[in-house]
Amino acid sequence: MTSRVSPAAAIAAAFIALWSWGGSEARAQDASPPPAAAAEPALNSAPRPYSSLRPRRVRPVVRPATTTPRPAAPAAVAAAPAVTQTVPIALPAPSAATPLPAPQLEAFVDGVVRRAMSRDHIAGVTISVVQNGQVVMKKGYGFANLGQRKPVDPDKTLFRVASISKTFTWIALMNEIESGHMRLDAPVNLYLPEPLQLKDQGKKTPVRLKDLMTHTGGFEDRSLGQLFERDPNRVRPLNDYLRQERPRRVREPGLLPSYSNYGAALAGAAVSNVVGKPFEQLISEEIILPAGMSRTTFREARPWNDRLPAPMNETLAADLSDGFSWTPMGWKTQPREFMGQVAPAASASSTAGDMARYMTLLLNGGTLNGKTIFSPKTALAFRTPMYRPAPDAAGWNAGFMDMALPGGRRGFGHGGATLYFHSNLVIAPDLGLGIFVSINTDSGANLPATLPSTIIEHFYAPSPAVPVASTLSYDQARAYEGDYLTTRRAYGGLEGFTNRIIGRAVVRATQDGRLSITDGGVSTLFNGTERQGVFKAVDSPLTLVFDPNGDRPSRFYAARGWSTYERVGFFRSASLLAWTALITGVASAATILGVMFRNRREARQTPVQARASQMQTMQAVLWLISAGCMGVFAAKASDQTSIFFGWPSGWLLSGSACALVASVLSILTLGVLPMVWRGGRRVDSWSSGRKVAFTFSALLFVFLAVLLGLWGYLLPWS
Repeated sequence: MTSRVSPAAAIAAAFIALWSWGGSEARAQDASPPPAAAAEPALNSAPRPYSSLRPRRVRPVVRPATTTPRPAAPAAVAAAPAVTQTVPIALPAPSAATPLPAPQLEAFVDGVVRRAMSRDHIAGVTISVVQNGQVVMKKGYGFANLGQRKPVDPDKTLFRVASISKTFTWIALMNEIESGHMRLDAPVNLYLPEPLQLKDQGKKTPVRLKDLMTHTGGFEDRSLGQLFERDPNRVRPLNDYLRQERPRRVREPGLLPSYSNYGAALAGAAVSNVVGKPFEQLISEEIILPAGMSRTTFREARPWNDRLPAPMNETLAADLSDGFSWTPMGWKTQPREFMGQVAPAASASSTAGDMARYMTLLLNGGTLNGKTIFSPKTALAFRTPMYRPAPDAAGWNAGFMDMALPGGRRGFGHGGATLYFHSNLVIAPDLGLGIFVSINTDSGANLPATLPSTIIEHFYAPSPAVPVASTLSYDQARAYEGDYLTTRRAYGGLEGFTNRIIGRAVVRATQDGRLSITDGGVSTLFNGTERQGVFKAVDSPLTLVFDPNGDRPSRFYAARGWSTYERVGFFRSASLLAWTALITGVASAATILGVMFRNRREARQTPVQARASQMQTMQAVLWLISAGCMGVFAAKASDQTSIFFGWPSGWLLSGSACALVASVLSILTLGVLPMVWRGGRRVDSWSSGRKVAFTFSALLFVFLAVLLGLWGYLLPWS
């Protein structure tokens, strides 16, 4: 029998099929990309305006009437003559450098990686290297799962790439800018729903999209207790997180670099709002699937939650590497860390094989296998500094890090770190080279940070046999000495207190005119150069730039562009606080011992002196309890898992509360000092020596209270 189908039924069936294919994004996001059609239409010889590559209807953005109207997209996009008159944007061609020899590269990397794995106790490593459109090396080392003894497979094993996720966000944002739906210099509030819009908080200048891309939004940086989650039930939707964890604006935007996860997540929310799609779906459809990155996802391996985007599919989740930490008993498998609440900034997982495709896309100027994912203009923006705080300082190229490479080369890329995974992606355009490396153990951060430069130095820019000398004398270098505090920190509360302790860089001059910079327990030597305030690392291509302020520099810009370090005054120095706390501890112990062992003759006192003595004894006990609680917290701080997941620490809260009560009592005690010295009859009053000791302790306790107030330690409720 011959069946007949009406035209209306055929159209309805086609519509349903298209709807079914595009509607279930959770399935499409994790599926392998469809094979290319046999006869794919060729691209025009001259590039078309980018908005014509992916025409779509954009959901209107609801904004308050007081905001500036959003500028309309250019109307001449559809005009055919304009296409033929467009001037092509040509990317600089790679230099005629000798391609990396694959056997020698693998042998060299094998040696470097195995030494690092042994030295730093790294459980697993995944690496890919591409050059001139070819995969030169792709290899896994060690294990992804210790229980199953599952080895790292560069094509199958997914590693958390953390902040490399941001580069996908910047591609999506630049696509919207080029299509005319967003403007780089426009306030980000124009593209956000009202609940997410930033308040001015006393600042005169609105935060622009450009400020988010260059990490100059002026935000403080808070992370403890909310950037990572261990319990998947605590993961919040992106918009909820951005509304509830809004940081303070601590400076005008565009002034100083200070890395911000919140800023990148906010940019992702703005793009998602303009396009009208969930962020994970947007990135999947616009970048991941067209690039054929079938084992890359922004979704996380967690149970289904109706409030959240769909989780990672089971096939990918089965190949997701565990995270490890090294202990005296060996490797410890750590619980999974969830970052879906800041997905645009941190939640991506990928394989070395997929990252090889991604690096090829970046090197090819936005095209891969005949598909255009971003335009040549955007590709050029990723290679050109959009912002530098000083001419020689590291900057930001439309969200990508501007990197100094061996041999005087410049590159771009991004690093990434969770609690247990550390990754690095480096692109050297003039070599046509891309290097990706990721590790799954908290103790192995040094390998991804240094391996790309080590490869380039070994094959293209051998270091000089004789180290370069500094151009400065010891006396000249001493002008830069001091304690400096990072701008990438919380500016108040107990998190601000801990950041003031760990966020310091100590600068000291050496006898041969070099600077020793100690940051995070790691010291790096820098040579002075012919340019004032510019220093080159002795054993790496990093450059450090001080901002001159007369004869005494006030700040320097971090060698990798993450933040600015500002000089700390004497009263905010760590050494002053440490010595004051130590002397206070001795005075407190002496006060308590005096009460316990003072003889009867020295115990004679007036009623006022008796009350004052009781108050000071209470203070001494509270100061010692506070110090003990802080000591326990510091001992536990070596386990970063407990700090991030267990914030705020009960030990720190208790110590802060005791210090607050002791501070209040110290101020009250200061008020009764005149009556203590007046006393009564000589036989019924303290001796002069005891009055002096009491006064010294009272003043010392007040001084410590003032210092702790400046450091933010007396705010247990924050």
